[in-house]
Amino acid sequence: MRISIIGTGYVGLVTGACFAEIGHDCVCVDLDAGKVERINRGEPPIHENGLEALLKRHVGHRLRATTDLHAAVLESEITFIAVGTPSVDSPQHGHRIDLGYIREAARQIGVALRDKRDYHVVVVKSTVVPGTTDDVVRPALEQASGKRAGADFGVGMNPEFLTEGVAVDDFMQPDRIVLGGMDERSIAVQRKVYAAFTDTPTLATNNKTAEMIKYASNAVLATMISFANEFGNLCSALGDVDIADVMQGVHMARYFTSRLPDGSAVKAPITSFLWAGCGYGGSCLPKDTRALSAHGAAHGAPMPLLDAVISTNEAQPARMIALLEKHLTPLEGRRVALLGLAFKPDTDDMRESPAIPIARALVERGARVKGYDPIARDTARLALPAQVELVDSLESALTGIDAAMLITRWDEFRNVPNLLAARRDAPVLIDGRRMLDPRSVARYAGVGR
Repeated sequence: MRISIIGTGYVGLVTGACFAEIGHDCVCVDLDAGKVERINRGEPPIHENGLEALLKRHVGHRLRATTDLHAAVLESEITFIAVGTPSVDSPQHGHRIDLGYIREAARQIGVALRDKRDYHVVVVKSTVVPGTTDDVVRPALEQASGKRAGADFGVGMNPEFLTEGVAVDDFMQPDRIVLGGMDERSIAVQRKVYAAFTDTPTLATNNKTAEMIKYASNAVLATMISFANEFGNLCSALGDVDIADVMQGVHMARYFTSRLPDGSAVKAPITSFLWAGCGYGGSCLPKDTRALSAHGAAHGAPMPLLDAVISTNEAQPARMIALLEKHLTPLEGRRVALLGLAFKPDTDDMRESPAIPIARALVERGARVKGYDPIARDTARLALPAQVELVDSLESALTGIDAAMLITRWDEFRNVPNLLAARRDAPVLIDGRRMLDPRSVARYAGVGR
């Protein structure tokens, strides 16, 4: 099929490249001419495992980028909207998503549809609160096109379930496909797009339900993280109990671990979210939980459970600072290294990373801070206080410090104990991800311990 995708961020570009991989002809649209040129050279503007290989394989053949949205829509059979929905804070409505980019994309698509004779389907892939596709996107399309949804074009909602860092693998090996649509015709066109995934469980539903599925999926993950962190905080307060041991015991339940006929055990991937740490971040969980809470309150259905999830998460960075101050006080003039800056491994995304409030708190207390991340150096420079010194290696980060705070679960950091072993003046290590053996370093302090 001929597909156009509006937006070339993590979702839009990965979607376009993967659609090309399964045989579709895709054009990705972006306002940024520089980004378009990079994509057309086969250079990904974002760090995502496997993406560069897809671009080099398909750019110039089944994949290209352009700034011309009008032409892209006219030349395609279906258009996916994958623009950003950033979070804004409104005194009247609380945290909500900004639909400005969605509205403008729908308006421009509608203008293009005015000049198109063939039936066309417009599908929202951006994460939007329930009701957006039907109540915002559809009217904007109708007004700009002068045409009628259902008769002249279709409207759908196809949420993404991609994890940054492994988004290409997630797309090519999906655990589910959710197809929302205003009618069966809108869904039928989407089925053709995903026809290659013959063994993937697929759910067809209306647009509002598809939107809610995405939010519910993210809210579950955020809740599990905050659940583990709340128990970790209790373990710290009680003493003589370790959240790592507690969660390992929970994971052993048959709900989370399956026993195979040969006696081996397989742990469910969801258990990675049932683990204490310094909090969740990224472009999805913080924004989506806050937006859903505000959306519920605006519709007379407050969400106190979700509000507690958010509050617990927002407090975790401060608990990391408090843990450090138990072992190193005052912090003024002390040399502290932040190990990991991106919100998760295998990405350079700094959005809502716990490293940001932790770095700010350290700088405010007069600490001398340096940070290291295997990938996120450039994005970190834009997000962290100017006083933070960014270094190029783990060895440099661990040199001449009084404390190290492990923020991101990079595999490289498993070598920290070996690098610290030769030091006579061992720094205190604050393990914010509970990924190291407490016995592996001389001065260890982990969350939930």
